[in-house]
Amino acid sequence: MKIHSTAIPAIIFAISLSSPTIANAYNRDQLKLLQKSVAEWNAMRSQQPELAIDLSKANLEDANLKGANLSKANLSKADLSGASLDQANLEGANLSMAYLKKTNMKSANASRAWLAGANLSGAFMKDASLKAANLAGANLRWAKLGGADLERASLKNTVLFEADFERANLKGVQFDNARFIGNATFKDAALSNNTVLPSGAPVTRGWATMRDARFVKEAPAAPPEFVPPVMAAPIVIPENMPAGSAQAVPAPPAPDVREVEEWNAMRQNNPEAKIEMTEEKLGHAELGGVDLRKASLSKSDFEQANLDKANLAGADLAGVNLQRADMKEANLKGVNLEGANLERAYMKNADLSGANLQGTKLYGATLYGANLEGANLSKASLLDANLEKASLKGANLTGATLIGVNLTDAVISSATITPAGKKATRSWATLNNAVFTDK
Repeated sequence: MKIHSTAIPAIIFAISLSSPTIANAYNRDQLKLLQKSVAEWNAMRSQQPELAIDLSKANLEDANLKGANLSKANLSKADLSGASLDQANLEGANLSMAYLKKTNMKSANASRAWLAGANLSGAFMKDASLKAANLAGANLRWAKLGGADLERASLKNTVLFEADFERANLKGVQFDNARFIGNATFKDAALSNNTVLPSGAPVTRGWATMRDARFVKEAPAAPPEFVPPVMAAPIVIPENMPAGSAQAVPAPPAPDVREVEEWNAMRQNNPEAKIEMTEEKLGHAELGGVDLRKASLSKSDFEQANLDKANLAGADLAGVNLQRADMKEANLKGVNLEGANLERAYMKNADLSGANLQGTKLYGATLYGANLEGANLSKASLLDANLEKASLKGANLTGATLIGVNLTDAVISSATITPAGKKATRSWATLNNAVFTDK
């Protein structure tokens, strides 16, 4: 994510009034070497053990990183989906908010790693070491953790739907406020009196027995303290700076968008800041009420994210994935959603007036009571969508697919363009159980 501002020192501390440039999130030379050869990469790490590794936001999707030495590396927000990290060394690495969907981490060493907010949905972590790792807020839906060592790890606020902990070491694990623990598998897993349940209560022998797990009695021990990894601030180089006239200065990092309260405070204090968040991985994120107006979010992933009452007015959401996203009462006025996937998205009472929804996929979407006045829905697929009581005054439906759509009590005007490219008539509205108005 990059934030640019020409006059807001709280966002970017620069020594020039011209628009600054922020250096790339990752080290290009390091990424190139890792992609070239794991053997050469490991040799470099052996020769330079103190070298700081910055691969934050790097695209390593489907990469073969088997046995790679990534200890203490900064991999925050990196895309490692489908990658092979089999037997990789991730000890002490920063993988906060990394995208590790269906990643192979069999026998990997991720002890003391920082995996807060990471997406580990469907990840294969059999026999991996996650001892004293911080996975707070991580998505572990369908994750395979058979035989993994998670002793004294933090799994606070995690999603555990159908996670498999068979034979895992869960002694001292903190499950505070974890969701769907009842759907997880604990057969032959080791639980202790230092293991904390979502309720905050310690695990008992009875709780373990009911889940076919083993109970181990330990001496009472306080949970470990997790210290966030130290991150170097991004470098800001003001444009047109004469060579040698001044040094580039670090910019105070913006808050993570998932920290909605802090993020909104930053936006309120810096209303003109330009937000660029293209290709972000924010699936399942809790973003209710977030201020992302006029943000550039193209090709980002918001699948099943909560965007209730979010302010996205004027944002660029071209090509984004919003499948099953919750956008009840969201402000999407004037937003660009061209080519976006909104299948089964929930947008009850959302404001989409003047929005560009050309070519969007709205299969099964709920737009009950939504404001679509003046919206461009040309060539959109509205198969089985619910537009009951929505306002379509002046909307353009040229070439749109309306098979199975529910238009009961939707408001149609003479300025509404039908899929045939013609102005809507009272008879067309009546045929679709809609309400016609000349206004």
